[in-house]
Amino acid sequence: MKMYEVLDEIMFAPCGMNCIVCYRHCFSKRPCDGCLKGDRYKPNHCRICKIKDCVKEKEYSYCYECGDFPCKLIKNLERSYKKYKVSLIENSLNVREKGIEVFILEQREKYKCSECGGIISVHDRICSECKKDYDVIL
Repeated sequence: MKMYEVLDEIMFAPCGMNCIVCYRHCFSKRPCDGCLKGDRYKPNHCRICKIKDCVKEKEYSYCYECGDFPCKLIKNLERSYKKYKVSLIENSLNVREKGIEVFILEQREKYKCSECGGIISVHDRICSECKKDYDVIL
């Protein structure tokens, strides 16, 4: 899958995850549509996400809008993303400070393969197209 010229804001999850660079979106024959677009082709752990339910219940779009941010749920998820060298809290704060448009542009540049223009998965740091390993670079 090639990196999109224009990234859809709906692919930014309430928790701070950029769903475009998720392994499930990059490497699946039927890519997930992202956290906010429904459950089609979505991994089970995303379908039953307590964070998504919390945001919906509180009538927010993103966790960073809540006065309790970062809460226990976000901190737990943040710990699990350390192995991927990604901070969902930092992503959220960047969106809050700079706006989602700037964040999306920065993410597009960061996760676009320099060799072929594919998408580099945040989970394994491999290009979706040419399979170049970006583990050392990102």
